[in-house]
Amino acid sequence: MHARVKQDTSSTPFCHFINGEFVGSANGRMFDVFYPVTGEMYAQVHEAGKEEVDAAVKAARTALTGPWGALTVQQRVGLLHELADGINARFDDFLEAECFDTGKPYSLARHVDIPRGAANFKIFADIIKNVPTESFMMETPDGAGALNYAIRAPKGVVAVICPWNLPLLLMTWKVGPAMACGNTVVVKPSEETPATTTLLGEVMNEVGIPAGVYNVVHGLGPDSAGQFLAQHPDIDAITFTGETVTGAEIMKAAAVGLRDVSFEMGGKNAGLVFADCDMDKAIEGAMRSAFANCGQVCLGTERIYVERPIFAEFVERLKNNAETLTPGRPEAGATNLGPMISRQQRNKVLSYYKKAREEGAEIITGGGIPQAPAELEAGFWIEPTIWTGLPESSPVVREEIFGPCCHIQPFDEEEEAVSMANDTPYGLATAIWTGNAARAHRVAAAVEVGITWVNCWFLRDLRTPFGGSKQSGIGREGGVHSLEFYTEMRNVCLKL
Repeated sequence: MHARVKQDTSSTPFCHFINGEFVGSANGRMFDVFYPVTGEMYAQVHEAGKEEVDAAVKAARTALTGPWGALTVQQRVGLLHELADGINARFDDFLEAECFDTGKPYSLARHVDIPRGAANFKIFADIIKNVPTESFMMETPDGAGALNYAIRAPKGVVAVICPWNLPLLLMTWKVGPAMACGNTVVVKPSEETPATTTLLGEVMNEVGIPAGVYNVVHGLGPDSAGQFLAQHPDIDAITFTGETVTGAEIMKAAAVGLRDVSFEMGGKNAGLVFADCDMDKAIEGAMRSAFANCGQVCLGTERIYVERPIFAEFVERLKNNAETLTPGRPEAGATNLGPMISRQQRNKVLSYYKKAREEGAEIITGGGIPQAPAELEAGFWIEPTIWTGLPESSPVVREEIFGPCCHIQPFDEEEEAVSMANDTPYGLATAIWTGNAARAHRVAAAVEVGITWVNCWFLRDLRTPFGGSKQSGIGREGGVHSLEFYTEMRNVCLKL
């Protein structure tokens, strides 16, 4: 299936991409990657040791002060536009690689993952080209005055540690602004999804990005590439998307040497559905937010609070819609539900399905493993699941599951809904469904999250700030907010 990818998985393991070249691991260690649709091992991947991580960081440091650092902003912007065009020129290769890694439907990746993966380079290239800096005139005792002005300098060598749910999109969401600002990067993709990050190395070479600007090291976390990269003393900053426990470990490593961090982490996001909503739009939005990408979206909705007068109708309609989801091979036109990323992740989600049953939840639909054709039955499939009837103290309601499931709870008063939505250690996102504009503004201001959608979900203007509150993250990405992390602001004071 990867016939068009030079890192051909039928004959050659995925290699690291260091200083513009594909290289293996000196330690000879490899790990397997599985196709989630069938459960079959489809590739092996070289696992980086300290030697490969050191080489990648050294290459990035050399490029930072060498050919990449010598480019003007305009030259850098031009190359990033060519890079985006290069991804689009190989759109089918990236689509195939992304779906082989994740099992997600082509219909999803074709309209979201690959276009956004390319667009992230153009968007941040244009932002850095046009972003202003500040300047101030000041009085001096001699009356001559002085001019103060700010300049943006790249932060340096940035470690980019990526998740498996949106591999290309979330990787370029970090690499795009990092490179636009003049940094160099060492990327560690998830061990579950190495393909598109590796393939991007080919496009980097094709469009003439200098060697060492973009480096990839494969591996796991502890005692592997992730730990070696986070602890490397010549890394200047670390950006990470993933679960909160891992983020805490990376933060400990970053404290040595006081490296800057940007984290987008876990969530237990709430949806608030008021009786005056447009029910059709609320159901469509809840379907997407609970079940898109098989529920493996950090911004997804696992808790839904519905005003009591419409509770029964909402539950019944969401059930009917969820039962129309069709699993199958990614390339099949009818497929709109993919598998879980791995057997381990499915087992985790199934453990919550079991816990919900044991705690007496009313299972509206789902709750197990679906029947699949013989050629797919070993894949990591799971049923979209809806519960009601659990207390707010249940682990099923409080802990991030990261699967295609949601618990629906009725409420009577606006204040009650807001209180339940905020009763969580997380604070990433929420979606509010109401026809009352005053209520929309009031509730949006009261919910303790980084991003609130009103009468929509996953609608993103990439210029806006994105990130989580509480244990859902540190810092903001998007637009100039990304530039604040990927650059150092330096002040120049010129005596007149």
